[in-house]
Amino acid sequence: MNHFHAAGGTAVLFRQLLEGGLMHANARTAWGVNFADFTQEAVMDIAGDGVLWRESPLRSLDPAVLASLDSPFADEGGLRLLQGNFGRSVMKVSAVAREHWIVEAPAVVIDDQDQLAGLFETGKLNRDCVVVARFQGPQALGMPELHKLTPFLSSLQDKGFRVALVTDGRMSGASGKVPAAIHLVPEAMAGGMLAKINDGDLLRVDAVAGELQFLGDLQALQARVPATQPAAGQRGCGRELFKVNRLAMGTAEQGASFLYGND
Repeated sequence: MNHFHAAGGTAVLFRQLLEGGLMHANARTAWGVNFADFTQEAVMDIAGDGVLWRESPLRSLDPAVLASLDSPFADEGGLRLLQGNFGRSVMKVSAVAREHWIVEAPAVVIDDQDQLAGLFETGKLNRDCVVVARFQGPQALGMPELHKLTPFLSSLQDKGFRVALVTDGRMSGASGKVPAAIHLVPEAMAGGMLAKINDGDLLRVDAVAGELQFLGDLQALQARVPATQPAAGQRGCGRELFKVNRLAMGTAEQGASFLYGND
């Protein structure tokens, strides 16, 4: 982030988007100004002990950090929609090497992110696998940060195993270098097919084609009795008080908010 700021930061980025016709210059912001005003950057006024606003550089000061419209890092954005026969999700493909965009492997199902550590330490994950972390969505747990999963999955990938993550939860940094289909809807708590996935089910995570597929007898999957939400994480830190709020939450793709609540 420091390098991004030194290259011109959001002021240069907004300037390029505006020049390219990719932003509405007159759209109002929470500050009560237009987006066109965000081509300015704040600097300290040493003499007056205050803040001055000045126009940003016209172009990036470090193209290796902040690219331009005529020479972008990639020919599309960094996010990819994945959808298939058991839900829709999003993947941050900009952080994942192209050779890891497709993973087809048996599922390893966990209902609590802390379960992954035990599986890793006992060597049960030393193979190709798609880790399914369910009951982590807005209605189930309020979408907690799943940062504990990344180090284990990254280590497995470094060992040469083909691994991926599928979850109805969130990751603030998305996935790092591991392909992660996150924010999956419908979530397991809301009757999603994710609650019917079992260990060993063959899954395909394909960021090239934008597919997320259960590879098996779909009718047999639909006939399964869904797993129930585990008790882990349901008590403490006020979770008991806010359970009724979580059950009224909308889906992850609608912002996980009361505005588009669960009807």
